[in-house]
Amino acid sequence: MLALWCARLSVDRWRLGLGPEQACAPGKGADAEPTALIAETAHGPRIAAVNDAGRAAGVMVGTMLADARTVCPQVRTAPADPAGDLAFLEKLAVWAQRWGPWSALDAPDGVLVDVTGAAHLFGGEARLTADVEAACTKRGLAVRCAIAPTAGAAWALAHYGPSRAIVGPEGDLLAPLADLPVAALRLDEDVLTVLRRLGLKRLGELAGVAGHGAGGLDEEGEAASRDAIQRRFRNRKSPAANPLIRLDQLLGRVPEPLLPVVPQSTPLVQRRLVEPIRHRDLLDRVLADLAGDMARELEGRGEGARRLEIGLWRVDGEVIVRRLELAAATRDPDHVIRLFARKLDDVDAGFGIETVRLRASWAEPLALEQGEIEQSAENRGTSLAACIDRLTVRLGVEAVRRPVPRASHLPERAVRWQGPLQPAPPAQGMLEFHQRPLKLLDRPERIAVLYASPDGFPQRFRWRGEVREVARVEGPERIAPEWWRERSSARLRDYYRIEDAAGRRYWIYRHGLAGDGRGDDRKGRAPDWFLHGLFA
Repeated sequence: MLALWCARLSVDRWRLGLGPEQACAPGKGADAEPTALIAETAHGPRIAAVNDAGRAAGVMVGTMLADARTVCPQVRTAPADPAGDLAFLEKLAVWAQRWGPWSALDAPDGVLVDVTGAAHLFGGEARLTADVEAACTKRGLAVRCAIAPTAGAAWALAHYGPSRAIVGPEGDLLAPLADLPVAALRLDEDVLTVLRRLGLKRLGELAGVAGHGAGGLDEEGEAASRDAIQRRFRNRKSPAANPLIRLDQLLGRVPEPLLPVVPQSTPLVQRRLVEPIRHRDLLDRVLADLAGDMARELEGRGEGARRLEIGLWRVDGEVIVRRLELAAATRDPDHVIRLFARKLDDVDAGFGIETVRLRASWAEPLALEQGEIEQSAENRGTSLAACIDRLTVRLGVEAVRRPVPRASHLPERAVRWQGPLQPAPPAQGMLEFHQRPLKLLDRPERIAVLYASPDGFPQRFRWRGEVREVARVEGPERIAPEWWRERSSARLRDYYRIEDAAGRRYWIYRHGLAGDGRGDDRKGRAPDWFLHGLFA
């Protein structure tokens, strides 16, 4: 395994984003001034990364910005970008596959590459590591790399070993790693503190106590020592919190699963126009050509587009982007053209559009189908997906939804809204309720009870300014709160189906019981009444 450690990933990204006129190389231009990247926290700005000039001036990572300014008043600040760093690291992992068949992320600042059987293509492992450093330096990245039989050993050497360290598969793997600190095991900070208090500061010391060392203890003594460490960390299931698991992974005695980074190419077609266009009919013609190209591209992949984005590059440098969300995967160019026709009505071409690009940012598998010629010629109707797409373009994405059941016994949470053609959740776990009203209010409305029997239903109540006499009652149906989501002070509900003298039927509930000691009852107030739904 080849481990790449970008020791200054955030600072290198910030420096490369300044432009060549400000940052030609590390330590030059704007990077020569003390600079800190800050992250906003609940207690104020905190230092997330610092360049070499700032570190030399005494600015430390993890300190508050106010404290850093007392040490170095002239320090410059720039916002940190963890999401951008992760996206850059993903691209770097794909780029690093030039040295091996697959790579994996080692967040937040590293990449692991499998170089098994690939070193001879570069003239050996020494030349491979030299090529890694040269290629990364050319891109403006400061990296340290190492090669070892396991991912844990390669990581330890890249972070704490000599530069471009190489450990072969033959011989004892522990010998070249024995002098490294226990922090090379990728452990949590509290675990490292415990190990230091126990006097275990080097991998060799920990391996000897855990039974991996040579000599010192007999088999019985080594087993007892390992059991002692195991008992101390027995409640820690995460590998980063258990030094024995990390040590076994480093030595190759326990497998360490890695998630490979698989590059995904997005279907994209574009037209670079010889002359800028300003008229709508010409833009529609270009769109028709791009829709046909996109259909052929998707057909070759066996996919259909769920989200399409069209970008229009104007002569003055402005970019106009229009997005289209589809209810179902499709590659029908006529359907795409009809939907984009409404999206392009408000486009201002300015001095002209010189480049048009169509990209499918979301695609799903769509198998090829061959229908009967006569049947397709007779069918002139519109499919449900096409109808929903037209309604979505006309009314908006949030206006076209459908309700689906959800496993919850509370009425307001028993239904959720989702896309019209998204698959409904499985029926497993769904609850069967008593009779429910045809119309359920978005929010229960408080009603004023003029008279109620003790611990029973109201005889008369006022709702929306009108007093209603109760003629018939059915209930109660008791619904308890969801204890795993609500506070312990949440109250019970007793629902009643009632009918007034005019024959109108309501679904009301009493919020809480008298004397239950919860909610407003602690203040001596009687339970409240609410109207939640209307029957037909």
